[in-house]
Amino acid sequence: MDWVRCVVGVGFWMQGFRCFPWLGVNFFLKDGLGVAPSSLQILQNSANLPMVAKPLYGLLSDAVYIRGQHRLPYVAIGALLQAVSWLAIASLPGSSISVGILTLFLLLSNLGASIVEVANDAIVAEAGKQSSSPSASGQLQSFAWISASIAGALGNLFGGMAINQFSPRTMFLLFALLLVIQFVTTVAVPESSLGLPKKAGQPSKSSSISKQLSELSVALCKPEIFRSIVWFSASYALVPLLTSTMFFYQTQHLKLDSSVVGLSKVFGQAALLAWSVAYDKYFQGTSARKVLSALQLSTAFLMMSDALFVQGIYRKIGISDSLYVVIFSGLLEALFLFKVLPFSVLISQLCPAGCEGSVMAFAMSALALASIVSGYFGVALAAFLGVSGTNFSGLSVAILIEAACTMLPLYWSSWILDSGRRPRKKEE
Repeated sequence: MDWVRCVVGVGFWMQGFRCFPWLGVNFFLKDGLGVAPSSLQILQNSANLPMVAKPLYGLLSDAVYIRGQHRLPYVAIGALLQAVSWLAIASLPGSSISVGILTLFLLLSNLGASIVEVANDAIVAEAGKQSSSPSASGQLQSFAWISASIAGALGNLFGGMAINQFSPRTMFLLFALLLVIQFVTTVAVPESSLGLPKKAGQPSKSSSISKQLSELSVALCKPEIFRSIVWFSASYALVPLLTSTMFFYQTQHLKLDSSVVGLSKVFGQAALLAWSVAYDKYFQGTSARKVLSALQLSTAFLMMSDALFVQGIYRKIGISDSLYVVIFSGLLEALFLFKVLPFSVLISQLCPAGCEGSVMAFAMSALALASIVSGYFGVALAAFLGVSGTNFSGLSVAILIEAACTMLPLYWSSWILDSGRRPRKKEE
């Protein structure tokens, strides 16, 4: 288990530290290329399109072995793709950088990141089931989230400081070097040291993929899996996110320093870390339905608080804009991620043995698609209300609509399996 925790810790740490270059991307697009809030949000969400193909990566990881290994080689491939993309962005001449070229390399980076995430999620699911302890899967998930949260806090903290000290290109180069280190160390670790289960026999790749597709289809036909994934996806897709609009409101309209934005994200990651620890210690035995519903309701209340913030209510009672953004905006951003931990634990417990990578990849793919839809929905809402990089008069109304949409999934929360640590398993 030590090797498993080492591999999982490094893998999720790198996933969490991705916020470091992406913070640089936001300021590079706003200040360097002068894009509008709607363009920034469309680009960010479009760059996540490779995440939608996660089921394909999961099928390949489950079915196709590379030199007798089917997890770590995919982590290495994903790390290499990311390193190449960030090195390219960092080294391109300034005259040749455009929104289109940048989007192309960001797509390549997210392709690599999605492959890594699928393999890491599968390692966590498989390793958790190998232990005799019924809570091992949840403990390993919490450990992974703690690693990602620590990296996210450090990435945003260093990113907020680096924006004022270095160019975004330097940030891209530093992250690329870390990815090269991850690639080298991953190649050096034999997968046999992780103690992951191996399939008996060596069927052909085509028959193995076909069998994996069949197993994935059977797993998704289980009501407890299918309904949970549908609810979870809808809880994101129905919410018109105004992330980029709020970013412009904070940096352009309120003139907040980049370090404040960075500290806000650090606070969010610290909250995510605290949640990971608290979930591991206190909430694993709590019904997944209750936990997810409570987090959804909390998100809606914080959004309504944002509407009061835009109207200047908090400023009138003595709470500065910087303090509010650091604490409340950071916590709101973290709340969108809080739900993923209990949901991942639930799905990893429900998915049948042998297709952990496929089922987890499908669930995360549905989340990625829902997030993209949510981002486009937010752009449409901002455009409808006339909110732009220079006009924020309709922003408070847009936020209230966002909060109302966030509460809609609570009406069919019964679709989430109502169980705690030990969901009832049904043999096919």
